[in-house]
Amino acid sequence: MLKEERFINSGIEIGIYTLADIGPDPHTGKSVNAQQRVKEIIKAAKLADEADLDVFGVGEHHRLDYAISAPSVVLAAIAQITKRIKLTSATTVLSTVDPVRLFEDFATLDLISDGRAEIIAGRGAFVESFPLFGYDANDYDALFSEHLHLFLKLNDYEKITWNGQFRSLLRNAEIAPRPVQKQLPIWVGVGGTLESAARAGSLGVGMAIAMLGGDPVRFMPLVETYREAGIKAGHDLEKLKLGVTGHGYISKTTQQAKDEFYPYYSNYWSYVNRQRGMAFRMTRADFDHMTGPDTALFVGSPQQIIEKILRQYELFGHKRFIAQIDIGGLPFHKVADGIELLATKVAPIVRKETNK
Repeated sequence: MLKEERFINSGIEIGIYTLADIGPDPHTGKSVNAQQRVKEIIKAAKLADEADLDVFGVGEHHRLDYAISAPSVVLAAIAQITKRIKLTSATTVLSTVDPVRLFEDFATLDLISDGRAEIIAGRGAFVESFPLFGYDANDYDALFSEHLHLFLKLNDYEKITWNGQFRSLLRNAEIAPRPVQKQLPIWVGVGGTLESAARAGSLGVGMAIAMLGGDPVRFMPLVETYREAGIKAGHDLEKLKLGVTGHGYISKTTQQAKDEFYPYYSNYWSYVNRQRGMAFRMTRADFDHMTGPDTALFVGSPQQIIEKILRQYELFGHKRFIAQIDIGGLPFHKVADGIELLATKVAPIVRKETNK
């Protein structure tokens, strides 16, 4: 089969994303600096594109222990050295960004990348961006809702008039440039609230579920709520795009994957929970339970990962799976190995099995 033919009807999309956390390697105690971290992320995107993965995502944080606060800038750099991989934020903290600026940045990225730009919008796990950009964290949800509605209008019209609660008036404003795509694809990142799922469905945008552990079945209410809200609002079920995101690590065998990844994953949750003011130590028993065959943590052999993705596909019928595989101070050569295994051992079988 020609490569071009595969992309016409190829089953679900497979990709990777990064939040660009800067953590110490648990074996050496050393951390890379922000410059090296960003350069390694760009290299990872190039590897993912060359390996024929479908999507590469870059997250947004405004802390010194994360390397990327401007996803559109990093994605623009990636666009110059890649050919076909879709480029998305993962996620954009929509509550604290001006929707007009966001649209113009990603429309520009779309021009640079020949129509490969996307956005996953979320409310964010941290609140540092609220005081940084002059917003009140008490308006957390109201800001997200208003900014999302405005962004969707910007996506539809070259000139708009707008009057909201948090942003200055727009009167017949020209929104430029326009993207290559008719509209920028936008997804809403959802962690666990039914209200967020219902909002994404009613607006007819994609929904990306952050599925970081536990039994995948517990996420079914989100999926059902999303689709029910979308249908009720008059949206075509086929256009209600569902994605699954999660943490992952792949090695030759499941036992090897667990042995190699446990120090990094335990390390990751130790410093992430410290950032949130929580004390936490993940034991090996905790980790082994979290990585069981019926859980949503994608750690194991290629066959184990394939089985987990396909089980979730049977449950959700989702269109996209993207994994975060570079966390906890994991050195770049292990990230590169993970990209190769995902692209060569996992993606072809998942695509075949979901292309029916």
